[in-house]
Amino acid sequence: MSGTVEAPGTRTPAYETLLVEERTDRVVVVLHRPRARNAISARMIRELHQVCELLERTPKLLLLTGYGGVFAGGADIAELLDRGRDEALQGINSRLFERVRRLPMPTVAAVDGWALGGGAELAYACDVRIAGPDAVFGNPEPGLGILAAAGACRLLPRLVGESVAKQMLLAGRRLDAPAALACGLVTEIAPAAELTERAHGVLDRMARSSATALRLTKLVVDSPGGHPAVDDLAQAVLFEGADKRERMARFLEKSAEREDRV
Repeated sequence: MSGTVEAPGTRTPAYETLLVEERTDRVVVVLHRPRARNAISARMIRELHQVCELLERTPKLLLLTGYGGVFAGGADIAELLDRGRDEALQGINSRLFERVRRLPMPTVAAVDGWALGGGAELAYACDVRIAGPDAVFGNPEPGLGILAAAGACRLLPRLVGESVAKQMLLAGRRLDAPAALACGLVTEIAPAAELTERAHGVLDRMARSSATALRLTKLVVDSPGGHPAVDDLAQAVLFEGADKRERMARFLEKSAEREDRV
C-alpha cells in the first residue's frame, strides 16, 4: 500500500467529499476532494458536521485522514474569497473544528502530505496526530490577508509552545514531520504505507480501555483551567461503575495467577 489512502468503505449519497466507514468501535473518515488537494469546502464542512452528529449520538473513536497522500491543502480559497464579515462572524470553520475537538471519544489524525491552513487546524482539533514522512503543517493565512481563526491561534501555543506557534502564525514557518515530532505536535512518524495501520494501532490501544474512563478523562483534560474537584467528580462516577470493578477484579486475578506460577 502506498501513501495513497485506499477507500475504507463504500461512498454513499450522503457524502460527496468524504469516504466514511463505520466500525463497531470507531468511525474512519477520509477527506476526499482529490482534484482540490482535499481542500475544505462548505460541502465538506456540512458533511463533517454530519459525522460529528453521528459520533455525538453514538460515541465512538474517530480516525481522520486524507486521500491521495495529502491531508488537506487548506480551506477552499475560491469560497473564502466570497466570504465577508457576516460569514466570518458565523465561524463556519471554527465551529466545526471546535465541535470535532469536543467529540466525546478520542480522535486521531493520520497526516501525510500537506496539512495547511484550515487543514492544519482540523488536525490540531484532534486529540492525537501521527505523521507520515511527507507531512507538512503550516498556517499561511496572513499571506492571504486573513488570520488562522479556526483554532490555530488558540491551540497551537498549547500544542507546540508560544515561540514555535508564533513562528508558524507570524513568520510563515512550516513544520515538516521531524520538526513536528520534535516539538510534540505528532506522536510518531510512520512510513506512508503503514500510516493508517499505525493510526489504527493507537485506536486499538484506546479501544482496550474503558470507554467511560476515556470519555471522562478527555472531558477533565479539556476542562478550562482545570480544578481538583472536577477530577474528583469524574473519578467518583467511575468508582461506582461496574466496568471499574470488573477490570480491577480481572487485574487482581491475573496478578494472583502470576504469583502462583512463580
